Amino acid sequence: MSALHPIISITGSSGAGTSSVKNTFVQIFRREKVRAAYIEGDAFHRYDRAGMKQAIAEAAARGNHHLSHFGPDANLLSDLEAVFHEYGENGTGRTRHYVHDEAEAEQYGSPPGTFTPWEPLPADTDLLFYEGLHGAVVHDGVDLARHADLKIGMVPTINLEWIQKLHRDRHERGYSTEAIMDTMLRRMPDYVHYICPQFTKTDINFQRVPTVDTSNPFIARWIPTPDESMVVIRFRDPHGIDFPYLLSMIQNSFMSRPNSIVIPGGKQALAMQLILTPMIMRLVDRRRRML
Repeated sequence: MSALHPIISITGSSGAGTSSVKNTFVQIFRREKVRAAYIEGDAFHRYDRAGMKQAIAEAAARGNHHLSHFGPDANLLSDLEAVFHEYGENGTGRTRHYVHDEAEAEQYGSPPGTFTPWEPLPADTDLLFYEGLHGAVVHDGVDLARHADLKIGMVPTINLEWIQKLHRDRHERGYSTEAIMDTMLRRMPDYVHYICPQFTKTDINFQRVPTVDTSNPFIARWIPTPDESMVVIRFRDPHGIDFPYLLSMIQNSFMSRPNSIVIPGGKQALAMQLILTPMIMRLVDRRRRML
C-alpha cells in the first residue's frame, strides 16, 4: 500500500461485470478531477489467443485438462505484482492491451487475439486503477492484495455470472454455447482455487442476486435486468461506514448483517457513487497533502 501512489483494484471473473463497473469509476474520476492510470487484467495474460490454444492442447496431452486464464500458469502474475510494487513506490510502471475483437483491432492497430506493445503508464497520476481477474490474488509468493489500497470484488451469483458470460461470448465474440460450456468446465478448478479466495481479501464485495429463475443458465434467453435483482454489499471492516446514511439515501435498502446492506439492483450505480466517492477522495487527498 502506498499513501503517495495509491492503487484501486476491481476483481471479478469473466462475466462478473467488472468492465461495466469500471464506467462508474471513470465517472467519479472525471467528476472529481482524479487522474488515473489504468491496467486491464487481460494485459498480463501469458499467451495471446493462438498461443493459449496451443498451451491448452499441450497441457491436455500431459493430462492437465484445466489450464485456464483463471490460474497462475496462464498469467504473468509476478510481472503484475512488480508493476503494482513499482507504481506504489514511484508512480510508474508499464502495461499493454489485449485485443479482443475487430473493433479493438481498429482502435489499437493490432489483430484480434494479440497484444499491443508494452508501454509506460502515464506520468503524474493520482492513482492506479486495475480491473481484471487477479486484483487480490495471493499464490506461491505472489501477493497482489497487499499492494492495493482499496479492493473491490464483483461477485454475481454463479448462475447469473454464467448467463452474463454466455450472452457476451455468443453475441459479442461469436462463440458457440458448447465452446463456452467447455471453457467453463475447464476453468472450474482454477475458479475455486484462485478466483473465489480473493473475495475474502477484498474490502467491499458487490454481489448481484437475481430475483427471477436462473436455475438453468444455459437456456436463459435474457440476462436478468437490474430491476430483477438485489445487490448484497459486504464490507470486510464496517467500522466507519455510515449505514443509516446509506439506508436513508437508497430507497428500499436494508441491512442483512452488521457488515452487509442489501439494495435494489437498479440502485447499484448510486450505491457505488455514495460508498466509493469518499473512499477514493480520501486516498487522493492524502496523496495531494504529501506532495
